[in-house]
Amino acid sequence: MNPRLLRRPAVVVLPLSTVLALSVVMGTAEAEPARHGSAARVVSTSTLPDIPLADFSNGLLPGSVDDDRDVNLGGIGSDLYPAERRGEYWTVTDRGPNGQIAVGKDKRRTFPVPGFDPAIVKVRAVGGRIQVLKSIPLITASGAPVTGLPNQPGRDEAPYNYNATTPLPYNANGLDTEGLVRDRDGSFWLVDEYGPSLVHVSAKGRVLARHVPKGLGLTGADYPVIESLPSIFLKRKINRGFEGLALLPDGDLVMALQSPLLNPDKASGEDSRNTRLLRFSTRKNRVTAEYAYRFDPVGVVEPGQTKTAELKISSIVALGGDRVLVQERTDKSSRVYEVRLRRSADILGSAWDTTAAPTLEQLDDEAAADAPFLAKRLVVDLNTVEGVPGKIEGIAVEGSSTLVLLNDNDFGMTDGPEAFDANGRLVDSDVDTTLVRVRLTRPVR
Repeated sequence: MNPRLLRRPAVVVLPLSTVLALSVVMGTAEAEPARHGSAARVVSTSTLPDIPLADFSNGLLPGSVDDDRDVNLGGIGSDLYPAERRGEYWTVTDRGPNGQIAVGKDKRRTFPVPGFDPAIVKVRAVGGRIQVLKSIPLITASGAPVTGLPNQPGRDEAPYNYNATTPLPYNANGLDTEGLVRDRDGSFWLVDEYGPSLVHVSAKGRVLARHVPKGLGLTGADYPVIESLPSIFLKRKINRGFEGLALLPDGDLVMALQSPLLNPDKASGEDSRNTRLLRFSTRKNRVTAEYAYRFDPVGVVEPGQTKTAELKISSIVALGGDRVLVQERTDKSSRVYEVRLRRSADILGSAWDTTAAPTLEQLDDEAAADAPFLAKRLVVDLNTVEGVPGKIEGIAVEGSSTLVLLNDNDFGMTDGPEAFDANGRLVDSDVDTTLVRVRLTRPVR
């Protein structure tokens, strides 16, 4: 018997003239030493200028957006991956502008620009501004936009228009893109929250394959859908699927589940501090390992916060060998840890991949001490570094001791009916897409 079972009782390049016209020079920030005794400090800040979303989208896929409701390009901070030249990075948008509006007892998910298509965006940080260098729309096998609309009635939230009065159609091709890496052959790997899924994309943005949990039963997609991930991941929380993705030196991928599974039930998942990482071999085209990861208490990650369900992983970064950085965050705070993906910590196919109680998600502090959670070491508490924006979702390592951080500004949207005025135009949150570089006190690689 396995001893582990006994442990549990089309590419479009924006012309340079357009880039320059859209770029606004912002002052580079040189931060003072951080408070609370932390010596890590922000050494530069760059901001994305206002780029109308219709101009951006229609430049990639003509006619895709007829009305952007005064929304600007944003949401590109879902991940960050170093490009070929220093100071240049690959980023990815999420599914597009979206929010929630309460209608009676229901919270309806709104998509004010339903024609928006998620895109891979290459950017350059130049002084105080972020320049868009290249944009690649995500397309299906036949060349149609995948869109960011939900896939399946009954599993995903129902989509509505900007004021939550009119239902929108589901789309089996839709992707809620988050993590991103660029492979050696120029193709991209992304993770998605709907499936949750791992998506292989060509250098030109065409979806080559979408790996989903066994038993998902997604039909009607215009690209190959492969049920290759453990079925336990069907119990992901809505809007909390895969969010972090790392490319290891040996070519393997590591994907992070944003929040604990609802395993065996919603209450257990909401109260849990235990989430999971998956290791995927691009050579074998399958999952080869699974790891248990335990968050710090939510009040440690964000002092004063009491809701455990606010804990999330948004970014993971490969360092070398079996070492990765893992970001624990709430919308306001972030802490970055180093972990080692040791073979002895693999729980794939063990009793932890079942719904039999006690599940991994039900383990409390005392029980977790005897479970195979990854050991971790704090690298930096970004909450103590002055000048770091909220809702960091993209992290990269530059050199040996600098973190590059990118926030998700949610396209300037907020929740609630006040997100748009009486004419259906966006009331912008004034939260910018901001890239900051943080100098650490110790090398991370």
